[in-house]
Amino acid sequence: MFDLDLGKLVIIGIVALIVIGPKELPGVLRTLGQMITKVRRMATEFQNQFQEAMREAELADLKKEVDEMTATAQSYAHFDPAEEVRKHVEAVGKEVEGAVGELPSLDAPPQGTPAETPAPSPPASEDAPASSPPAEPTAPPPEAAAVVEPAAPAAPAGDKEAAAAVADVIKPDAGRAPA
Repeated sequence: MFDLDLGKLVIIGIVALIVIGPKELPGVLRTLGQMITKVRRMATEFQNQFQEAMREAELADLKKEVDEMTATAQSYAHFDPAEEVRKHVEAVGKEVEGAVGELPSLDAPPQGTPAETPAPSPPASEDAPASSPPAEPTAPPPEAAAVVEPAAPAAPAGDKEAAAAVADVIKPDAGRAPA
């Protein structure tokens, strides 16, 4: 720190012997030693206090982590598996209801098949009587009368359970054995 080598110490000692004198030199050296000891003690005490503050900060962090872990453990202590399953089943049920709500009605004509509508009556000519009955609707061709089942809506990827539930709603007797 001060870069004191043996030559510099000898010079300081000679100057101190001349200035202070040989009679008082041992008392001054003793006082100087005590002062150096006090300074060292104060430096050590400061270091210890600083290290103690660091340990307390670490302990505060550890206490915070322990408190967080305790809170997490308490949340697991109040875990209700039946409630979790119920929530999951309700969510899947809502998805199925949403998918079923998108299905076309069975009362509506299937897509791709023309609905039976009465044929438009021919325009009344001036020669025809005004009281003639309207023309009878024509029957649809036989191939149009075949029942067309609606296609199942596409289920989201990875949701096989919902797709199976929708398929059961569309074809309720598909999975059952005949009686």
